[in-house]
Amino acid sequence: MGMRGAKHRFMPNRLVYPGGAVDRADLDAPCATSLSPHTERLLRKSANQRLAHGLGIAAARELEEETGLSLGSPPRLDGLEYLCRAVTPAASPIRFSARFLLVSEPCVSGELGGDGELENLRFYSVTEALGLDLALPTRLVLERVGVWLGMTEAERLALTHAPVLRDRTPRME
Repeated sequence: MGMRGAKHRFMPNRLVYPGGAVDRADLDAPCATSLSPHTERLLRKSANQRLAHGLGIAAARELEEETGLSLGSPPRLDGLEYLCRAVTPAASPIRFSARFLLVSEPCVSGELGGDGELENLRFYSVTEALGLDLALPTRLVLERVGVWLGMTEAERLALTHAPVLRDRTPRME
């Protein structure tokens, strides 16, 4: 996680995960390995095959740009897990619909650094991060990480939908 700079329009001076928008080039970018069938199936609940691929590529690209950590070149997408989606309430002045993916440490290489978009980058335990002053969407996603970490692999693979965090509560959609 890292701190967004004071000049950011959205969530300035807040601790956030690396991420960003899917670029048009992400939709057709090459990869060393595709998304796992389970991750693709979950993403395809709200995205077509091309967008699901683009979401994986964007996650790998943003991770590398913002943190210096890499899933390879071309990226290996098979280690990505689809955790959840967060959608801001309709009344929010700045809207977003973000999908959150995670990857285990053995799938990542490189040195923590990045392009400077996120400051004070470092790894946090779930417990440590939950003790900080986090924006509500960040807190809800982190709580979901805790739930996910407490699941067995069989329980994770049995999931048929990723939760959507909307209006302050997780719902299955």
